[in-house]
Amino acid sequence: MTLRFIGTTSEHGNCPTLYEVVETGDIVVQGDRLTDPKDIEQLRDVGPGETFVVIPRDLLTRFAPKE
Repeated sequence: MTLRFIGTTSEHGNCPTLYEVVETGDIVVQGDRLTDPKDIEQLRDVGPGETFVVIPRDLLTRFAPKE
């Protein structure tokens, strides 16, 4: 997999950050992991290998592909 940096709203190299998988166009999100059990129990259809990250809306509206 080849990742292309899309953008970040953080400073000094901290997360959150968006990347594009060059081969597929999929998006990879880097951010702080959601760990509070009360928050996680509200999520649906959680697979055994899945994790969740919290990212600011501003990051998505500024850098996420529009297509």
